[in-house]
Amino acid sequence: MIQKHKLSNGLALITESMPHVRSVTIGVWLRRGSRDEPARTNGISHFIEHLVFKGTEGRSARDIALAMDSVGGQMDAFTSKEYTCFYARVLDEHLPETIDLLADIVQRPLFDATELERERQVVLEEIRMVEDTPDDLIYDLFSEHYFPRHPLGRPIQGTEQTVGALSRRQLLNFFRGAYRPRNMLIVAAGNLKHANVARMCERGFGDLDRGRNVNGRASAPRPHSGVFRARKNELGQLHLLLGLPAYARTMSQRYRLYVLNAILGGTMSSRLFHKIREERGLAYSVYSAVNAFMDAGVLNIYAATNRASGSEVIGLVRAELAALVQHGPTEDELRVAKENLKGSLMLSLESTSSRMSNLARQEIYYGRQLTLEETLGGVSRVTRAAVHRTARELLEGQQLSLAVVGPTKGLSVRSRDLAL
Repeated sequence: MIQKHKLSNGLALITESMPHVRSVTIGVWLRRGSRDEPARTNGISHFIEHLVFKGTEGRSARDIALAMDSVGGQMDAFTSKEYTCFYARVLDEHLPETIDLLADIVQRPLFDATELERERQVVLEEIRMVEDTPDDLIYDLFSEHYFPRHPLGRPIQGTEQTVGALSRRQLLNFFRGAYRPRNMLIVAAGNLKHANVARMCERGFGDLDRGRNVNGRASAPRPHSGVFRARKNELGQLHLLLGLPAYARTMSQRYRLYVLNAILGGTMSSRLFHKIREERGLAYSVYSAVNAFMDAGVLNIYAATNRASGSEVIGLVRAELAALVQHGPTEDELRVAKENLKGSLMLSLESTSSRMSNLARQEIYYGRQLTLEETLGGVSRVTRAAVHRTARELLEGQQLSLAVVGPTKGLSVRSRDLAL
């Protein structure tokens, strides 16, 4: 039910037919994100994501909003480190006008000077909001110091300085260079016929000029360990984010890593959740997560605790990591983690939106579509010995990095406190 097609200008189209639903989700994906920006224009991808909704050659910002509201549809966009996406979810009967709308906003935005300055203030407020949201800020703090002087270390939304200095000419030049068929991908999932979607996309996007080749993205980053602090005495909690190198998203070992993460802190029955929250009552929010990119990966552990318990929480995290290195998981832990991953995956693919996103990310990272059976099989084949081997590969003898946001005075963390 998955089909791939190239438009006349080389722009790729992927569709998945889901005849049992009445909706369609379609997305225009750009293989460019914040890691593809020069340092001086950090945040330009995210700024452009905002600006395309502020008017085109034939539509005002209100026209764009009304086009979706009048058909009961939903339209949105997001920017990540490695891609940008504009998407809409509508009833199948409204797909033609939705494709026309998406084609308009990603090819013919006006970048009107008045709207640009108004939206600049909106983005600046968004940046300030992150500063006031410690569980968001801590990821930016960690990345900045963990990947120093590398685009992956910069915030997706940019900084007040870089966004405040972006000119209309810079925005237009970046847009014209990036939004080209070689960098783009159209993906749709729902009640559709591939041939019909291909015809509509050819009409809407077929005239987009191929453009010229541009320089590739930066090479893989080199992680930097250390302790990174942002003192915010007005906060009532210490926010802790520990991390260490992990596998890149494209590596075959990723299935082992996903199982390891589920056992460590990815579920409500995980070791960290049970030890830190259930047994000790030291945190309401505690979890681990894999943040994987095309050529790098990070295993992160987050916890928010009171200012007196920071050292204790760090010690408990180290103890659980050391235990995984020494003994590996139990068979019961392995079984629960694998079933959790498989169930979460299947449940996540029940909507047209999640199907569309899954198709796009697979094309971006693997250049092909992995079947559900292939992915489930990759998880099923993970053994206890393989998880134990992964724990030793990634954790043994490593030095954790730590970012701290909150009332940091009194938290004494030395290098030896972060060694495994």
